Amino acid sequence: MSTLHVLSHSPFSDNRLDSCLRLLGVNDGLLLTGDAVYALQPGSAPFSQLQDRADGLSLYVLEEDVQARGLPVPQWIKRLDYPAFVELSITYDKVNSWL
Repeated sequence: MSTLHVLSHSPFSDNRLDSCLRLLGVNDGLLLTGDAVYALQPGSAPFSQLQDRADGLSLYVLEEDVQARGLPVPQWIKRLDYPAFVELSITYDKVNSWL
């Protein structure tokens, strides 16, 4: 069963990203929204964690959130707008929001 994991909290304020990365299955995806996009700050520990798993991880980011925060998006991350997020969510068996 595949799961789309949705993170919206900053990786610098708690350990949700660490917990999520430990639980990701081979068919799962990870979508960064809101302050979770701060994980894309080059040179940061969260960025390194994501980059280390880039080959086997389906990683997505909401375009509006990275634009609002002025962050660069590496080519190994797929950018989505809101309609694409909705469409993506139905391709997975379930969606888990890390509240």
